[in-house]
Amino acid sequence: MLADLEELVLCESFSADHAAVARSAEVVGALGARLLGAEPESIMIDGVTHLRWAFGSPRVLLVGHHDTVWPMGSLRTHPWSVADGIARGPGVLDMKAGLVQMFHALASLPSLEGVGVLVNGDEEVGSPTSRQLIEESARGCAAAFVLEAAADERGALKTARKGTSRYEVVVHGRSAHAGLEPQKGVNAAVEAAHQVLSIAELGASTETVVTFAADGGAGSLPSGVTVTPTLLSAGSSRNTVPALARLSVDVRVPTAVAQDRIDELMHALTARLPGARLEVLGGRQRPPMEPESSAELFTLASRLATELGQEPPRGIAVGGASDGNHTAAAGCPTLDGLGAVGGGAHADTEHVEVAWMVPRARLLAQLVARTRG
Repeated sequence: MLADLEELVLCESFSADHAAVARSAEVVGALGARLLGAEPESIMIDGVTHLRWAFGSPRVLLVGHHDTVWPMGSLRTHPWSVADGIARGPGVLDMKAGLVQMFHALASLPSLEGVGVLVNGDEEVGSPTSRQLIEESARGCAAAFVLEAAADERGALKTARKGTSRYEVVVHGRSAHAGLEPQKGVNAAVEAAHQVLSIAELGASTETVVTFAADGGAGSLPSGVTVTPTLLSAGSSRNTVPALARLSVDVRVPTAVAQDRIDELMHALTARLPGARLEVLGGRQRPPMEPESSAELFTLASRLATELGQEPPRGIAVGGASDGNHTAAAGCPTLDGLGAVGGGAHADTEHVEVAWMVPRARLLAQLVARTRG
């Protein structure tokens, strides 16, 4: 398993570099072909390479990705290494070790009848080209197992994930000389400041409800909703009233109802300054993976872990999204976080606890065996 992991890590696969992702797909496909005894279907969509295996009519879908957030050349500063039971390298946790565990788990089964595998190449950027492929593959399956990393360093599984939405608020004002006749301008930066405060209010409360303010309506949202203004830019020169400003907004929601309501509120934003105009771009990106979608599979995983002599895993709801959000939204029961155990995903400290790799593969193999019918 470590030799296979080294091979994957040494093949860098930055999401934005489609040629690198294509090379990675060749390496991942060869690994899967060797361990599963079948060549994958290679699917290129808008330049991004995805891999799919299907054995008979799949009843169980295993989902992973082979792209990473690490720019090309990261191996020079973050080389592959294994020392004191810790494996390191770009993408080692998210999620190349998960792929290795998945292939070895499936290779341990006497038959792969009823199993489907999908490994996409754009998960780290929101799966824009693979979402439809994921949803199509998940529909009608009895279970989907997602090989993202465990939720903590004790192997917790991810039983719920927030949905994500992304917005860009474009503020249109009117330029004017800031010294000679500022009164003739409409300051897009000032209008953007008003919008930042209004938008922040939508996710400011950590209580059980938050009151709607953007459209003047009454109502509430569940706890766990976050609405966060992030990137902000305005203006063209220091002595000009800004005619244009842009504001990015990150939204995380625990339920589909909350996601819909936030979408309504974002599109209900109105300008405060006379003469200013707003455009609200973007919207829902990934639907939430709600706890109900994982409940039965988590119970099964806990029981199987006990049978294998492992400590039953905890279940944790997390704020980050994955392709498990898409499989759950397609109506497929989904359990996430079945990949590697470690920490530091996307960071300099990214690592995998090697001792967990075999036990996690064994747990996954039993889950597949018990759910494929």
